[in-house]
Amino acid sequence: MPRIPDACDVKGASGVSIPVRYAESWEDGFGVRGWKLDLPGQGADVIAATPFTGERIPTSVFVHDIVDHHLCGFALSGYVDEAGALIQLAERTGSDPVPDFVQIIDEDLLPGLFESEDWQALLPVSLVELVEAASDARSGMARLRGQWGDGVLRALWIAGFVETGWELAAGARDAWERHGLAYANRAMTARALQRLFERVDAMVCKQGWSRARGVFRIAPTGVNFRFEEPALGPDEYEPLTD
Repeated sequence: MPRIPDACDVKGASGVSIPVRYAESWEDGFGVRGWKLDLPGQGADVIAATPFTGERIPTSVFVHDIVDHHLCGFALSGYVDEAGALIQLAERTGSDPVPDFVQIIDEDLLPGLFESEDWQALLPVSLVELVEAASDARSGMARLRGQWGDGVLRALWIAGFVETGWELAAGARDAWERHGLAYANRAMTARALQRLFERVDAMVCKQGWSRARGVFRIAPTGVNFRFEEPALGPDEYEPLTD
């Protein structure tokens, strides 16, 4: 089946199409139930998500991946893209991004377990040079931690995330507007997408499907979803409302 184009119509309005896939258990090393974006370079190695919202944020990780990452032009991996996406999440929800930054810092960056080379953009150049002068990233970060302490380094990492994410905000706005979407309606779009996602996920659970594929369509007036496999009835639609 041919790829659905980015431009689409939802209740007569232009917008963007986002193919997604569902599995009862993904064969990706995680093995969990949930949904992933079905886009090149977006989500293949990301753990599948369900509509669970957690305690601090009223929308799920899956909605965050669509609204704050993909529609804002950010990849689902990389520290710089994560900085941009988490600032977008904080702006649309009023949440504090620092706990998420601290989790990344404590799990990846302070131990020197860098998953991408763009970590260099988040630290002062002098400290980056000290890390790179060591035999490997772990020993380089261990040396910095011994010299400056975790508190100072954590603060510098946080500052790097916030500054980088703030600088990327204008580009995120441009990305939204290129899709024909109103940037000011991001919060409403996310809430509508969350409500729709909950219904779609409930449907696959009710039907007992082990696999499913479909398309979310996001437009200025609302969002909808169409199952591609298995085919089932008319599109589900959710309008944007306050």
